[in-house]
Amino acid sequence: MAPGQNTDIPAHIAIIMDGNGRWAKARGLPRSQGHQAGVEAAKAVVTRCREIGVRHLTLYTFSRENWFRPKDEVAFLFDLLARFLNRELGSLLEQDIQLRVLGDIARLPFATRKVVEHVAARTKGCGSMVLNLALNYSSRDEIIRACRNLAAKGLDPGQIDEAAFAAELYTAGQPDPDLVIRTSGELRLSNYLLYQVAYSEFYFTDVLWPDFSPDKLDTAVEEYQRRQRRFGRTGEQID
Repeated sequence: MAPGQNTDIPAHIAIIMDGNGRWAKARGLPRSQGHQAGVEAAKAVVTRCREIGVRHLTLYTFSRENWFRPKDEVAFLFDLLARFLNRELGSLLEQDIQLRVLGDIARLPFATRKVVEHVAARTKGCGSMVLNLALNYSSRDEIIRACRNLAAKGLDPGQIDEAAFAAELYTAGQPDPDLVIRTSGELRLSNYLLYQVAYSEFYFTDVLWPDFSPDKLDTAVEEYQRRQRRFGRTGEQID
């Protein structure tokens, strides 16, 4: 696949990065090393998406449900995220990638939250690609939040349409995902972008996230390109 030359490259890819723990267990390693390997896989996939012309990439980084994991693992994950973003800020600027956050980051550890906010602010002017990190994210919570925001504005029910609702989501101003990828063989959405993926194409793979290389991303995109997207309109292909 020639980078940046195919007009069928999805404008927005959303990924559920799953399998770090199983990857580590299969190698007799602690889960922390699986997460570290997963971070390196994410870095490679971000770069590859930028190369082929993806304009928006959303990574499911930490869900609301992940707080139920052991406290030491949660602490490690946030420390790993902070170190990764500090390390990669220069690369994001060089690649002209803007960092945005989907989710309520108020609960994040103070140091991690400050790093996230700093990197988001520094990359705000970047325009070649948007990298969304779903942090402390819950799609059901996002939908409830949007409803509350609309109610607080005192809108007449007749004024509430899809555009008004979408404007209150964390993804406001961005296109819905064209392609959703989930690794590790799991076949569910896990409370991820439930409103936004109404007409997304799905690609599931048994590959564990740390092994999801740029070549495997290319395979997923090529599968996407072979599909006909009709958006519910029978017999009519939508370009």
